Amino acid sequence: MLTPCLDENSQELTRLLETDPLHEPDEETISHVDLSSMISEEEREELKSELVKLEDEITTLRQVLTAKEKHLVEIKQKLGMNLMNELKQNFSKGWHEVQTTTAYKKTHETLSHAGQKATAAFSNVGTAISKKFGDMRNSPTFKSFEERVETTVTSLKTKVGGAPSGGNFEEVLSSTAHASAQSAAAAPRVPEKEGELQC
Repeated sequence: MLTPCLDENSQELTRLLETDPLHEPDEETISHVDLSSMISEEEREELKSELVKLEDEITTLRQVLTAKEKHLVEIKQKLGMNLMNELKQNFSKGWHEVQTTTAYKKTHETLSHAGQKATAAFSNVGTAISKKFGDMRNSPTFKSFEERVETTVTSLKTKVGGAPSGGNFEEVLSSTAHASAQSAAAAPRVPEKEGELQC
């Protein structure tokens, strides 16, 4: 017989827990309770008096705080301190604090080491590329190409009317660039739009 009673009670408890969540007492719950009937008239008057004093003290403290804040601003202005200077100082102080942390020091060391390795790697790549270009320039294929360009430029100069001149590859390229610039400057300009035609 005891078992059915427990089952009924546990079922009732389960139903209550599912429908009504547990609440801790808060202001809302306390406001529903009428405490005025529990205190005497004398206690009520003392509480009202204390309430008025507390409200007056809070008002006074707010006024004092406002006056102190104004005074603080005046002193800072006289000292030449402004918001920007304060921000700079706070930032500098914060950055110094960050730099002194162990995590920052470890990260800085790791990144510095990685940067050194990357610099060395880039230096090695640059050296290898320079060596390859040097090897390529000394190769028979490049020499043959250089000779062909010199021959072509010489024949072009002869046809255009210039005196044939020998020279190395850089001189030939320079003269070819100069000749191209002159021919581009002498060429008539073709207008792109009808509105650009001038008489």
